[in-house]
Amino acid sequence: MLVKTYGAAVQGIDATLVTIEVNVSQGIKFFLVGLPDNAVKESHERIISALQYNKIPIPRKQVVINMAPADIRKEGSAYDLPLAIGMLAATEIVNNQDIDKYIIMGELSLDGTLKPIKGVLPIAIKAREAGFKGFILPKENSREAAVVNNLEVFGVDNISDVVKFLNHEIELETTQVDTRSEFLEHMETFDIDFADVKGQENVKRALEIAAAGGHNIIMIGAPGSGKSMMAKRLPTILPPLTLREALETTKIHSIAGTLSPDTPLITTRPFRSPHHTVSSAGLSGGGAIPRPGEISLAHNGVLFLDELPEFTRAAMEALRAPLEDGQVTISRAAGRLTYPCSFMLVAAMNPCPCGYYGHPTKPCTCNANTVAKYLGRISGPMLDRLDLHIEVPPVNYEELSATSKEETSEVIRKRVNAARKIQQDRYKGLGFTCNARLTPAMLQKFCAMTPAANSLLENAFNKLGLSARSYDRLLKVARTLADLNNTSLIDAPHIAAAIKFRSLDRKYWGQ
Repeated sequence: MLVKTYGAAVQGIDATLVTIEVNVSQGIKFFLVGLPDNAVKESHERIISALQYNKIPIPRKQVVINMAPADIRKEGSAYDLPLAIGMLAATEIVNNQDIDKYIIMGELSLDGTLKPIKGVLPIAIKAREAGFKGFILPKENSREAAVVNNLEVFGVDNISDVVKFLNHEIELETTQVDTRSEFLEHMETFDIDFADVKGQENVKRALEIAAAGGHNIIMIGAPGSGKSMMAKRLPTILPPLTLREALETTKIHSIAGTLSPDTPLITTRPFRSPHHTVSSAGLSGGGAIPRPGEISLAHNGVLFLDELPEFTRAAMEALRAPLEDGQVTISRAAGRLTYPCSFMLVAAMNPCPCGYYGHPTKPCTCNANTVAKYLGRISGPMLDRLDLHIEVPPVNYEELSATSKEETSEVIRKRVNAARKIQQDRYKGLGFTCNARLTPAMLQKFCAMTPAANSLLENAFNKLGLSARSYDRLLKVARTLADLNNTSLIDAPHIAAAIKFRSLDRKYWGQ
């Protein structure tokens, strides 16, 4: 008897429907075809053990299973459940009348318990698009799948419950999640605030500009000056995620397996801070079984690289193309996968190995060659892609002990949101919403300057020897400063401020 069940394979951030065809005939052999990997091939042993433990009859015939389309590699243990149900339906142990109404996915333990799987959200979206009635999956993943509306989601603990449900012996409750309420309830929930940061007004202003325009920024300062503290608070002043951005971000984290059962939807912008020992594959994605890297997990949020010179050259250079393109492509012999990675890069570093080069009170113990070698770990092209360069001075006692209240993240976020609203209206229908994503071809149209601003920029370009990329990025920052001032034309003060925020490369790198 031939029976079909349905699952899905995740490729990139989208899912592809997989049809599992099961045919039983006389004999005792088991055949599994359709480009399965070793984890899928091992499913037969898990299935037999799970059926025996739950006293479900085991098919005693020759079983041939084809997983179509055969040109897509099937990876992981999430196919255990649809394979098992297909075998049982083909031998009429399970009623096969309703099987084609559901996508079924889940990993089996030896006692038949269903274990959580990765990539549930894109599979649920695919199930709805393909017109399936429902999705049967492990209970721990049910809230994640229930984010998708117009799809019945059945979270199950054990394979025996799935068998009884399909045989109409029991009823299963559908998992319900009010996506919009879940999104609105947690969209601005933060445990930290810029009000905790004493002093550093110039640095906070630079971070506000970066947030308003989506710009990349590097902070240079001595240990303990507050670089990491302020970077961690940057998401608190960024505009809230839209529902579309939240779903897209959640899909990536679902594929990576970083979602908890209690967090069906990511509602705040991600903040990723990988250690400097991370490999280039860990940063950009990849591996034997390609998975999203840190830059994709930071999609629609912030990627913070602390101690930037300590990262390997390969890891840093792997960032260059994604910073420009907003996506990363991983090429393997079996094919190419593309993950989105539109993020704000925030980098922090000490000015020298000991950290006190240029410190007002503590002497630097590094010699000139050591400092030059340390700073030389950051390439010119990489530095060129950082829009704002800001020095973080040490905080003095008076600022730390002051009892006056600092500006809260909510107050700063209101100014950022106002500037972003101007940009959203300006770039409506163009596929991006912030100044940092302006292409060189669009600068002339959207970055109109006063004559004074144009003259100042021309002098700066000639005297400072700016590259074409530096010119573009300087103009984008000036556009953001004008938006924060709610002015349509870029004026000389905006250009002057943008130049000021690109001066540290000449101080430390001698350009």
